[in-house]
Amino acid sequence: MSAFDRRQILKGGAALGLASAAGLEGFARAWAQENQWKPEAGASLKLLRWKRFIPSEDEAFMRLVDAFTKATGVPVSVTSESFDDIQPKASVAANTGQGPDMVWGLYSFPALFPSKCIEVGDVADYLGKKYGGWLPAAEAYGKVKGKWIAIPMAFNGGYLNYRISAMNKAGFQKFPEDHAGFLELCKAMKKNNTPAGFALGHATGDANSWIHWALWSHDAYLVDANEKIIINSPETAKALEYVKALYETFVPGTVSWNDSSNNKAFLSGDLYLTNNGISIYAAAKNEKKDIAADMDHAAYPVGKSGKPTEFQLAFPILAYTYTKAPNACKAFMAFALEAQNYNAWLEASQGYLCHPLKAYANNPIWTADPKNKVFGEASTRTLAAGGLAPVSEKVAAVLADFVVVDMFASYCTGREDLKSAIRTAERQAQRIFRSA
Repeated sequence: MSAFDRRQILKGGAALGLASAAGLEGFARAWAQENQWKPEAGASLKLLRWKRFIPSEDEAFMRLVDAFTKATGVPVSVTSESFDDIQPKASVAANTGQGPDMVWGLYSFPALFPSKCIEVGDVADYLGKKYGGWLPAAEAYGKVKGKWIAIPMAFNGGYLNYRISAMNKAGFQKFPEDHAGFLELCKAMKKNNTPAGFALGHATGDANSWIHWALWSHDAYLVDANEKIIINSPETAKALEYVKALYETFVPGTVSWNDSSNNKAFLSGDLYLTNNGISIYAAAKNEKKDIAADMDHAAYPVGKSGKPTEFQLAFPILAYTYTKAPNACKAFMAFALEAQNYNAWLEASQGYLCHPLKAYANNPIWTADPKNKVFGEASTRTLAAGGLAPVSEKVAAVLADFVVVDMFASYCTGREDLKSAIRTAERQAQRIFRSA
């Protein structure tokens, strides 16, 4: 690392909310004097972001925004939309050439329109050199064809949230680490009327996360490293059969779930095992302390490859080529990921956000509570959206169209038999890869 050692980096935020407004503003003013991306005269920015699940994360982010404005004189207007609405709105802005200057969105959405994103390699190089380098998955989301078109701001770990008492009653003293054990746990939990449930609808975060894990952990992939479509395989068939067996243990209604459905069901006592970020636990600590005490988190079982093949939610930020203030956009991206901002922001997120830069791995949030630990591993355990392939416009389009999720949902619900579900996904992928 260049000017900072790890202790200096962690000083940026030693406890939740440590960075007082005055302290943050003082740092911001000093930073603005040395900032290499001088904002354009009269610049103002509009930023669209995903709607927060942890109130304290949003509060810390807005403190960061306010400090940036006071230090640089650049007003930043922030609006938020649900996970499911971010990508459509970002695409409309890209196609019409008007809308927000920046979008902080999900997964590989910048790759849907790479030519409409300003190149941010200078920002990526600056941050990477200063903070120990980008993690491989982060770099995969920031680049398309070797060019940085977005800055990976964070990941969100979507892990297995479970009630400890329900797991114990099902005959397990520790969470199972293989496919067979996981299925047996779900079967036993259903028998005990403490069911599991995982989203099988168009839940951008939750459904994509666990469904891609199920596919990849059976050594099945949509495309290979050269973007050859390989979904029609015996491995895919095994993954489908496995997920259908899981689905038969689920609480009713998961096909229509969005990204908040399982949060509500878990906190109401109707659901005892699901995949989610740390937001359920964070809410339970405030509202349902009995549930918080009786829940924990686990990583997904490792499949045939013997290594994690998870699909965790990435949060990249882009700036459009139509913006009148590209320097101001770059300055904001760099400022947000400086240690004095980022460490306090990570802690305020209570484990909901996970770092893309190696230097932030030792943030105190991961050891503040043993139940937080696994979420700090999300950015090192995840594959990027392409699985075996690099992130590309085609890969992003397949993800945006829920091709893989719909394949599993169609088979599990009986809309299609196994071979038909695979063929439908194969045809959809072929159409996208031909036209993209």
